[in-house]
Amino acid sequence: MRPLAELDARGVRAVLVDIDDTLTTEGRLTADAYGALERLQGAGVRVVPVTGRPAGWCDHIARMWPVDGVVGENGAFYFCYSGKRVHKRFHDDAQTRAAKRARLDAIAARILAAVPGSALASDQAYRETDLAIDYCEDVAPLPLSDAERIAELMREAGLTAKVSSIHVNGWFGDYDKLTMTRRLFAERFALDLDGANRETVFVGDSPNDAPMFAFFANSVGVANVRRFESVLAVGPKYLTRAPCGAGFAELAEHILRGR
Repeated sequence: MRPLAELDARGVRAVLVDIDDTLTTEGRLTADAYGALERLQGAGVRVVPVTGRPAGWCDHIARMWPVDGVVGENGAFYFCYSGKRVHKRFHDDAQTRAAKRARLDAIAARILAAVPGSALASDQAYRETDLAIDYCEDVAPLPLSDAERIAELMREAGLTAKVSSIHVNGWFGDYDKLTMTRRLFAERFALDLDGANRETVFVGDSPNDAPMFAFFANSVGVANVRRFESVLAVGPKYLTRAPCGAGFAELAEHILRGR
């Protein structure tokens, strides 16, 4: 990972940002991080959170935050706000989503019994597509090996599983953050991300960001990404000095100076 100062920001037109422990700090969205979103968008940079957080949260984010769209539940959908309404695009139709959700309860019960100390994520009720198991947000922090065990149990049950900085998320299907981000840019912005790759920056902090780190030439990790170095399939190309929301604000200022 190279220092952020080496990233050439002159042509950056879009910033994609993970939320938990990338935009937030100790579970809170700071004024500096939120202000950085606003400054980027005000400078004409497209801003899109790309997160594992649930549909209920993402409806609010699309409506209320200074962003151009949001990809949620690790790529299950994107939401965009325009014309005074939220436009929603899901990977699966409503009937398919309902059928898949009905199968997740039994899987959740088996995982919670097998990994003491884990719990359903507090935002599970607001999810449309996936199962989120908490290993260090509202429970006493479990070791990363327990998070990997949860992911293994999900895969044994037929789910795609990804470890974030707070949850392990599992879902039926082979989509991820990158596939839905590509769809968002093609359908809403008429942009092919292959061609716009070097004009786009992604910033994240955890293993579920690996597809984004691999795809984008200008992928950035906030400093706390080093926590996951041993389990990251692919790491970011650049690294901020500061962790979490302060690292995102550092990146935003670097981009704005470069532009």
